[in-house]
Amino acid sequence: MNVLGVCAPNMQFIYVLPGWEGSAHDMRVLCNALSRPNGFRVPRGNYYLVDAGYTNCEGFLAPYRGQRYHLKEWMDQQPESAEEFYNMKHARARNVTERCFGLLKGRWSILRIPSFFPIRNHGRIVMACCLLHNLIRKFMPTDDINEDELNEFDDDSESDVDDEREFITSMEASQAKGEASNRGRGKNKRYWTYEEDAVLIRYLHELSFDPKWKCENGFKNGYMNNLEEMINGVLPNCGLRAVPHIESRIKH
Repeated sequence: MNVLGVCAPNMQFIYVLPGWEGSAHDMRVLCNALSRPNGFRVPRGNYYLVDAGYTNCEGFLAPYRGQRYHLKEWMDQQPESAEEFYNMKHARARNVTERCFGLLKGRWSILRIPSFFPIRNHGRIVMACCLLHNLIRKFMPTDDINEDELNEFDDDSESDVDDEREFITSMEASQAKGEASNRGRGKNKRYWTYEEDAVLIRYLHELSFDPKWKCENGFKNGYMNNLEEMINGVLPNCGLRAVPHIESRIKH
C-alpha cells in the first residue's frame, strides 16, 4: 500500500492518506490528496520538503537530482557546490520524516508484516496507528522507543485564519531554468488532478458512443480538439490543450 504521510518537526503526522495501491506513483497520490474537498491543505507562500520522487513546484521543495543527498554521504566530505550544500541542508531537515516513519513501524508490528484483514480495513489500520502515534507523542513526557532528545513544539499557537488563506489545489512542475525538478523533463510536463482525469474519462466514454467521432480503429481526426473544448467548458481555468496535454495523457 502506498501511504502519503506529512510530518511536523515534532515528529507528529499532519496528514495521512492511505489506500492507494503500492504501484501508484508518489506524485499521483499527492495530486489526489490536494484535489480532495477535505484533503491536504498547503497555504500559498508555505513549503513542505519532499524527496526526489516528487516535483519541485509551488508549495513543495525537492532536492537537486544528480547530486549527493543522503546524510551518510556527507560523513567524510563537505559540499563542493551550492547544489550539494542545498541537498545537505534539505536532507538534514527532512530526516525527521524518515525518523517519524521508522518510529511508527517500530512501535506497531502490524505495519511490518503481511496483513490478512479485508482490503477496506488496511487503510483504517494505518490511520489508527498514526493517530495513536500522535497521541503518544503529544502526552508522553518521554518516548522509550525513540532515544533521541527532541525539541517539543507548541501546537497551541495556531490562529484561526484558515478561511482567509489561499491554498494550493494542484501541482505543476516549475519551468524555471535550472530547477531540480526540470532536469530531464520536457517543458510541457504536467500533472493532472483527480477531477481533470475524471472529466477526461467521462468525455472519452461519451465520444466512444458518438458516431460522429467513433470509427473502427478508434476515433476520427480532430477528436482531441473536441475534447479540449468539452473539458474547458466544465473546467474553464484548467488550461488543458489538445496538444500536448490531452494527447500525452491519453497515451499514458
